[in-house]
Amino acid sequence: MNKITLLIVLAMGVNAFSQDTIMPLWPKDKIPNHVASLEKEEHVMEDILRISTVQEPTIEVYLPSKKNATGQAVVIFPGGGYRILAYDWEGTDIAKFLNSKGIAGIVVKYRLPSSVSQTHQEDVPLIDAQRALRLVRSKAEAFHIDPNKIGAMGFSAGGHLASTLGTHFEEKVYTPIDDVDTRSARPDFMVLCYPVITFGESSTHGGSQENLLTKDPKPGMVDRFSNEKQVSSNTPPTFLLHATDDKSVPVENSLVFYRALVKNNVPATMHIYPNGGHGFSLATKDKYLRGWTEQMFEWIESLE
Repeated sequence: MNKITLLIVLAMGVNAFSQDTIMPLWPKDKIPNHVASLEKEEHVMEDILRISTVQEPTIEVYLPSKKNATGQAVVIFPGGGYRILAYDWEGTDIAKFLNSKGIAGIVVKYRLPSSVSQTHQEDVPLIDAQRALRLVRSKAEAFHIDPNKIGAMGFSAGGHLASTLGTHFEEKVYTPIDDVDTRSARPDFMVLCYPVITFGESSTHGGSQENLLTKDPKPGMVDRFSNEKQVSSNTPPTFLLHATDDKSVPVENSLVFYRALVKNNVPATMHIYPNGGHGFSLATKDKYLRGWTEQMFEWIESLE
């Protein structure tokens, strides 16, 4: 094989890998609740990458080396108030960090509620979340992961979506379209970081509620998506993280979910830090707060 041929082969291999790491959630032209419109997906890169008006949801897959792999995987839902996705800050950066511990990280670019390009917009994020979990489970062999060790992780409004998945995984919000949809959408565990949990209360995040349910929610929707009211004995074991001084999403959100988990005998742990505010991600510049990641890894290990 000469040098030119070798370079072509290597280039093809790199391209194939790149294409494999980002996968569409849905087959072309089969995206549930989608309506053709003039809306276009937008990517804005400033201090972080902000993605809005998602039209074609995807998963972006980050895998550790086979030698380091634990077999565990985490499906990650970035936050952004159901208005944008803080895609690297609470998505790809998290996936890469998980890889350092041998855990596969899969970032979901889920659709954000839209009255223009969707029907029943309140269901759309959950539709994509269920599909993402099922798709990852269907790829367990290819990703070298255990199909029974797949967690859901979310930040802020992404935490609301992850907790919605963990409490509504059996809810039929779309018509199955292929073999992927025969898999369970139940996460095996949840990691909820400064999550939005409750709606219709003084402690809720008004922007997340309005963006998901509109200013005039349909009857029953506030209770349906107040996830502390939807916890059952089959809700996955949960790790909760919050800061007491969070002014955007009050710590009461984690507290009410923790109490609901305990009431239903669901294994749960909660770490409340005195300071940190909202949206601190990995907290790499805070010598005290950044310890939350080790707490999480130890907890995940304890589940085995």
